[in-house]
Amino acid sequence: MFFGMAGYDLSELTLLIVLIVAPLAIVTGFFGLEVLPGLRALRSDLTTNGRPSAVVVIPAHDEEAVIGRTVADLRCETGEEATILVVADNCTDRTAELARAAGASVIVRNEPERRGKGFALAAAREHLRASEPEVVIVMDADCRLDRASLVAVAANAVRSLRPCQAVNLLEPDLKAPPLVQISSFAFMIKNLVRQRGLQRLAERAHLTGTGMALPWRIFADTNLGGSNIVEDLALGLELAARAAPPAFIEAATVWSPAAPARGTLVQRRRWEGGYLATALRTAPGALMRSLLRADARGLCAALDLCIPPLALLVLLNAAALAIALIAMLFGSAAWPPIALLTIGFVAAAAVGLAWAREGRRFASGATLLRLPFYILWKVPLYAGMLMRGAPREWLRTGR
Repeated sequence: MFFGMAGYDLSELTLLIVLIVAPLAIVTGFFGLEVLPGLRALRSDLTTNGRPSAVVVIPAHDEEAVIGRTVADLRCETGEEATILVVADNCTDRTAELARAAGASVIVRNEPERRGKGFALAAAREHLRASEPEVVIVMDADCRLDRASLVAVAANAVRSLRPCQAVNLLEPDLKAPPLVQISSFAFMIKNLVRQRGLQRLAERAHLTGTGMALPWRIFADTNLGGSNIVEDLALGLELAARAAPPAFIEAATVWSPAAPARGTLVQRRRWEGGYLATALRTAPGALMRSLLRADARGLCAALDLCIPPLALLVLLNAAALAIALIAMLFGSAAWPPIALLTIGFVAAAAVGLAWAREGRRFASGATLLRLPFYILWKVPLYAGMLMRGAPREWLRTGR
């Protein structure tokens, strides 16, 4: 009687729940599928021998607090392996002066209406055309890259004629606040474990903006992102579409300092907002193209792009599960929430294995117990994105 008044046929209610649960089950299942093969280190067939002519390009906006140390450390590590070019992009501080004093060549840009890493890289490209290097390595202003990593990522880019991405990690600090530790752990899942898995499943990886090496012929003739706030992701997707998919080079690692708790939220707003906007714009088309072409590797790459940030993935699964359980009270079938729970358990187990193998240095076991608080901490961020949309301009994190 009640169901008749509600106007629902039970099979239609179950179908509605399946339509809600199925996309999340597929994405969560692929997340687990990607993490599991990512637990094992990659073996590269590419050589790291040879010394290609390389230029390290560092786009920098108001980075006087770190640029001198970054350039000095890089010169000490790389010696004659590479030259260093800093692009002081619309700076209002002493970035250019300190970069020169530390031994870098410097380009100064003053175009406030054209601010962003993509524009800075384009300026570097025009400057380098007079003396073309074999490979360009892009680094953020606060990162560290040792000599072995530079040689590995540069030599592999020249040998493969593909963009190459080093492992991009945040420096571990088990004394940092729990939210910072968990954020660093999630960063490791995305930039090490999932990159390994994607390389195995799709024979490609994502560019992450720092520690990426581009052969000159690619750097010289591609859209460098302009003002796109996730220009690295957009660049990697464009290059993959041009049959030059980025490769993941595990022999190279670039380290970035973790932001303090307040700065971590700014970082996440930029990275996650930009990522979600790019994914929503590109993933549907990528899925359709891979299905029409029966392209298994392309499908894996498209599904990877559909995976939201870890905290948002958990929140979406929790919401879908709650809806499915409530629907059961009105007569919907039990198997959709059971299937979602099972897939979620497998994905959670994969994350647990990743912590046991790779994550202990980034987050302690006691800290991981606070994961629910981390997820709640992210709720205002996602609520803000829902109301205001993703950030449309570059947001600098405090150093």
